[in-house]
Amino acid sequence: MGLSPDAIKMGKLCVGKSKERKKKDDDAEETGCWIKIRFLGRCMSSGSKVDSSVSSSCTQSAESKSTNETITDQPVAPVASSSTTSNGESTPSTPNVGEELKISSQLRKFSFPELKSATRNFRPESLLGQGGFGCVFKGWINENGNTPVKPGTGLTVAVKTLNHDGLQGHKEWLAEVNFLGELLHPNLVKLIGYCIEDDQRLLVYEFMPRGSLENHLFRRSLPLPWSIRMKIALGAAKGLAFLHEEAERPVIYRDFKTSNILLDVDYNAKLSDFGLAKDGPEGDKTHVSTRVMGTYGYAAPEYVRTGHLTSKSDVYSFGVVLLEMLTGRRSMDKSRPNGEHNLVEWARPYLVERRRFYRLIDPRLEGRFSIKGAQKAAQLAALCLSRDPKARPLMSEVVDALKPLPDLKDMACSSSYFQALQADRSGSNSNARNSSRMHTGLLPKNGQPARSLSIPNGPKVSPYHHNHLHRSPIPNVRQSEH
Repeated sequence: MGLSPDAIKMGKLCVGKSKERKKKDDDAEETGCWIKIRFLGRCMSSGSKVDSSVSSSCTQSAESKSTNETITDQPVAPVASSSTTSNGESTPSTPNVGEELKISSQLRKFSFPELKSATRNFRPESLLGQGGFGCVFKGWINENGNTPVKPGTGLTVAVKTLNHDGLQGHKEWLAEVNFLGELLHPNLVKLIGYCIEDDQRLLVYEFMPRGSLENHLFRRSLPLPWSIRMKIALGAAKGLAFLHEEAERPVIYRDFKTSNILLDVDYNAKLSDFGLAKDGPEGDKTHVSTRVMGTYGYAAPEYVRTGHLTSKSDVYSFGVVLLEMLTGRRSMDKSRPNGEHNLVEWARPYLVERRRFYRLIDPRLEGRFSIKGAQKAAQLAALCLSRDPKARPLMSEVVDALKPLPDLKDMACSSSYFQALQADRSGSNSNARNSSRMHTGLLPKNGQPARSLSIPNGPKVSPYHHNHLHRSPIPNVRQSEH
């Protein structure tokens, strides 16, 4: 996770904060720089080997990038738990690293000084982002070794540090090493190495230059092209299919969302952040019982309700992300009108009616999408979002359904039906605006333009408003699993 400038800002990367602290900081806003900077000084604890002067300068520099959005997509929601777990949910009071850490021979072992030098002493200019786990810095190392090299040369990497507060970070660090150290696939982010030295825990990943899908869908001014969206959906689906059906032991990803889908220079999708991943059920077991963890808006309803985790939980999350790609809307957005806060519930009626599905499509595409492709993608999303987990497809079936979609050329903007629909919609919107002006007394007078409405103490709404201030009714607070 957090392997690029764009991807990290929404992830779980920095200091474990108390519920009170989270609530306070959620009232602030960011504008589009990558990180919630005010926490930066805490990215390295007082026990860290990073010089305090570096940490201080990092904080000051980061504050100069001050933004007006807060971190979003906070992981989770423990709302249900089970007293019985099937895959080691309990957390020891003192981590026994020797017994828990499964080191793959393919991973490089770095010393702390090597990574400190590779990131230019963890200086502010190298900072990529932060979240609940720790901070992530850009670094440069030798192509075939551990030696730090000059910026812009050798192999570019992302170095993730571990927050020293609490055991949850240690568990996630172990999960990242144990899963990504063994799992190799073109659609999974590559873990290059790790550092475990005294109280230091760091991870070294390949750097993903295009950042996260989340950033491209919701933060960039230019809309992500339709063919690229479908290419990303296909790549992400291949990553999940590998975890569920091709890996030596099935793996449930458990935190599939736009901020955890990273993109290389050619927009190939790779899944990142395996801190919440779980071994899937084996033998005659139908599910894994676990405390509910994930991100509100993406978690499957039956998992939130029962704590029973299956691969179909990931399929549901994939359906949510596919719907986000179709609509350009976030899974949860309370800045929208009543009835449209929850993307899945708002979209369900349009998913099942062929002639209404156009209302789903991201208006910023302006008709530059495949009619047949959009119809098939909407049908696929509906299947993935089925309330009955057994009715959801396997991820291999999702891959097969998505394969032809990136190459379809029947653009809606060339369709007379779509053009007529757009004209009708524009007329309806114009009438609605005129009616609104008449009722509010805002019709232009003497040729002067009407002044915009200002709602006292209300949110400022723009076409690209980001829902970073609204939280789920389920507390989005990561807790240790039991």
